Amino acid sequence: MTATSQSTKRKLSLLQLAEELGNVSKACQIMGYHRDTFYEVRRAFQVGGVSALVEQKRGPRNAHPNRVSEVIEEQILALCLEHPTYGAQRIANELRLREINVSPSGVRGVWLRHDLETRYKRLMRLEAHAQDTTHILSEEQVKFLERHSCEFRMRHVEANAPGELLNQDTFYWETLKGVGKVYVQVIIDVFCSLAFAKVYTSKMPITSADLLNDRVLPFYEALSTPVKAVLTDNGREFCGRLDNHPYELFLQLHDIEHRTTRVRSPRTNGFVERMNRTLLDECFRVNGRTTWYITTEEIQRDLDKFLTFYNLERSHQGYRLKGRTPAQALRDATGRKRLPPIVPKEENQTEENAA
Repeated sequence: MTATSQSTKRKLSLLQLAEELGNVSKACQIMGYHRDTFYEVRRAFQVGGVSALVEQKRGPRNAHPNRVSEVIEEQILALCLEHPTYGAQRIANELRLREINVSPSGVRGVWLRHDLETRYKRLMRLEAHAQDTTHILSEEQVKFLERHSCEFRMRHVEANAPGELLNQDTFYWETLKGVGKVYVQVIIDVFCSLAFAKVYTSKMPITSADLLNDRVLPFYEALSTPVKAVLTDNGREFCGRLDNHPYELFLQLHDIEHRTTRVRSPRTNGFVERMNRTLLDECFRVNGRTTWYITTEEIQRDLDKFLTFYNLERSHQGYRLKGRTPAQALRDATGRKRLPPIVPKEENQTEENAA
């Protein structure tokens, strides 16, 4: 028995009970109906008989008379693609300025139907759209993608040849008793992760230029490979007036382009930042617990040993090296069987550059 026939039967039972009891109120109380409903049922029965008591079927469940039109829905989706971080109220306000009237709840209904109810999902839609089309991202869109999207933050700085781009940073280790503050100038080649580092007790422009002058440029000159650009952060040891800043003058003297990272975006210099973490975890935190340093020369000695291991023996699992060492990647790119000394021989007699 269907729900409709059951409802009709109850209405007929109500009429019959009221006639038998002679009391409409008592019959309605027993059957659970209101008196007004009884009179409506009796009037319908008197006019149309049993067929008039059958409830009319409702319209289709998927009909939504209050749903926004397809044209407005397309406008909402287009605006959300342009401004994925706007909320429902902001989208409604922007559309109202275009003479399109839609409520914030209507905007949210469109988001729910297209699985865009969160900011992260709208940002992912923007990223997918940018990958599938020639859509050019605006500055605002790039900024929000970098903030909210892990995949977007994983974009890589690329270099196509050794020396094309070097990353440099000042790494503060700690303050040691008898030595003072310990700073390490670190430079890494973006192409092959080849690393250079020297220990200092101060963070000055002259120390930043010293590593380039003492180790990096002589190595690339021996390799007959020019250094084209250096990427640094905006620290005072790297940036200043072009006409009197020692580091800037040094780069100009050797015709090296100086690039700087975006302010408050350290991941732009991610190669050397990751190298700093490697030095801390695999060198300083290990040797610092087994050696009592009293001079920077002792720290430099252990640092050179680690750099020899890092460049010549330690395999790298990144997308560029794929298990090779930096020295292997450099030899493959230059076609050389032997490399110039990465660490000066007088400072590390045990280095084997042919490894």
